[in-house]
Amino acid sequence: MTIDDYADQFGEEPGYLNFARVGPVGRTVLEEQRAQTDVLSHARFGSLDALDTGQDLRVREAVSGVTGFRPDQIVFQPNTSQGLMHAMFGITGGVALSAGDFPSVPYAADRAAESLGVLAPLWLETDHGRITPGNLRDQLTPAITAVVVSLVDFRTGYLTDIEGIRQVIGDRLLVVDAIQGFGVVDAPYQVADVVVSGGQKWVRSGWGTGFLALSDRAVDQLTPVFSGFTGTERDDAPVDEILPPARSAKAFSVSNPDPVAQARFAAALEEIAVVGVPAIRDRIIEKTTRIIDLADEFGIPVTSSRAESERAGIVVVTPAADQLTVLVASLFNHGITSTSRDGSIRLSAHVSTGEDTFDMLRGAFTSFGSAINV
Repeated sequence: MTIDDYADQFGEEPGYLNFARVGPVGRTVLEEQRAQTDVLSHARFGSLDALDTGQDLRVREAVSGVTGFRPDQIVFQPNTSQGLMHAMFGITGGVALSAGDFPSVPYAADRAAESLGVLAPLWLETDHGRITPGNLRDQLTPAITAVVVSLVDFRTGYLTDIEGIRQVIGDRLLVVDAIQGFGVVDAPYQVADVVVSGGQKWVRSGWGTGFLALSDRAVDQLTPVFSGFTGTERDDAPVDEILPPARSAKAFSVSNPDPVAQARFAAALEEIAVVGVPAIRDRIIEKTTRIIDLADEFGIPVTSSRAESERAGIVVVTPAADQLTVLVASLFNHGITSTSRDGSIRLSAHVSTGEDTFDMLRGAFTSFGSAINV
């Protein structure tokens, strides 16, 4: 499968530039959904057992193929937030993180600190929302046992240097919220101890899909606070006995997962593995460069990074405060789907972003320029 074949299986409407919020699913995921739902709807003799057990290994192998973690180091999660909750409630000691990160991260840290009293958040000072090896180094203290970063910052689109951060933090646990880069950034995930992501954005597998991956060191150090009957060593655990949590990522499981969601996630990841994340990233860099060039042509300030090494699929533009409403209206009137937050507009492209969308974006920027120059 070529990158063009991969792009052609998606069919979102022109004007969609909001993949950082949710990625419309493609033909492969839709067909997988229909096939698995058909099995569920007919419940043929023996079919449900295969549905329940087969998809879990499949999805863990698919995540392994993209991250490099072993399948036994991976446990399926319905979303990023639940995986982060598992990680934060399992940490003992000081945790360095940004209060400006996506709420899933600070909420998990605060809830764990309030509930158990064994986690102590250290709220980092950032470089305009960016955590870099340099600004992190000066804030670390001996009490810090873990550092939490986003692979790609949801506000700025900044691609975090997790290799550099690993070098700075030494043997502390490194927790990576990968949701805004997973599937489109060829990241060195194995430098992290904990990687958490969902599949509804760049993987384009729909809601209810995600994973938690743990290094062997993380398994040894994290306490599986929320560990249900599916989190034991035995798949055939007796119903009248409470067994201890497994000594693996499996311990961070609460109940039986949705096998149809697992199938959707696995199908999307299997396709990504065939195409290759580097090829996907290269195509997305081309698309985001075109967005930046259009913004420059119309004099709209780009406040996200221009360096290819520091960006993935997100471009952030920040017009003058008195021009924001005009730009939002222009985008809306030309059918551009984007996200506006805190005085900025986030535009995010994928491999399937086509010429019609760029024509619509040019039209929106033209209308904006005409309105502010009246």
